[in-house]
Amino acid sequence: IPSEPIEEQTPSPATPTTVSEEIQEIRNTPYQLSATDTLQVVQLTDGKFEQGTPGSDNFMSAVMTDFAALGDLTGDGIDEAAVLVSENYGGTGVFVFLAVYSQVDGVWTFQTSTMVDDRPQLTALSIANNEIFLDAIIHGMDDPMCCPTVRTTRHYRFVDNLLDLIDYTTFTPGGEPRSILIESPAEGSDVFTSVPIQGQVTIAPFENNLVYRIYDISGIELSAGAIMVSAPDAGAPGTFEAVIPLGNSLSGAIIRLEVQDLSAADGSLLAMDSVELVVK
Repeated sequence: IPSEPIEEQTPSPATPTTVSEEIQEIRNTPYQLSATDTLQVVQLTDGKFEQGTPGSDNFMSAVMTDFAALGDLTGDGIDEAAVLVSENYGGTGVFVFLAVYSQVDGVWTFQTSTMVDDRPQLTALSIANNEIFLDAIIHGMDDPMCCPTVRTTRHYRFVDNLLDLIDYTTFTPGGEPRSILIESPAEGSDVFTSVPIQGQVTIAPFENNLVYRIYDISGIELSAGAIMVSAPDAGAPGTFEAVIPLGNSLSGAIIRLEVQDLSAADGSLLAMDSVELVVK
């Protein structure tokens, strides 16, 4: 039976999410800076913090953008908030972070963040099905810092107060998505000494080689290897099927299996999909 084709994601309109009353509250809470060498928490006022004079050694600023979303990320029926915050330290770099806030004793409280890019172009941010969706244009290897050209879409899960990237898609200059879809095993499946895996790619990778990586629940890489793609032509849609050994994974352990397409030019991530599995 032929596989269902991977759905192409329609570009979202470049319109920030409407700022709700809850998000307005978050714009006046403490925020933990993420681009500093030491832990620093600053107080936002109407979504902004600034210290020092631009160009001075002690200058720093944090600005919460208008991109924000509310939704349940943990499955407990209580909403978390995802926001995009830019940080600047006097230079040309404007580092944008995806941050998550949750309510602690009725107060919106910073939990964690992860970097998106230096000066990305932001397009869309939303929460659905306990996942954060982000659409952003980031810098490719040869892009000048003023002008990113690589459109990306990705999903994150908020697990144990950390953000896990669970899938990632880039787009060709012509707008074609470069995606990976793991068809089996299903999310949360029980596995034993090995994992039979199969799936699809929208664009066959360089020399038809994908990479798999297995991580434990804390994000430590346990093993890695190659998966071959079958495709009729270079760059055409293709399929993959393999049996991946689990090695010394302990019984009862939760692992995350990622399948990645990496750039042959610079090793950057072009596409990724993942599943969480339970070792029996």
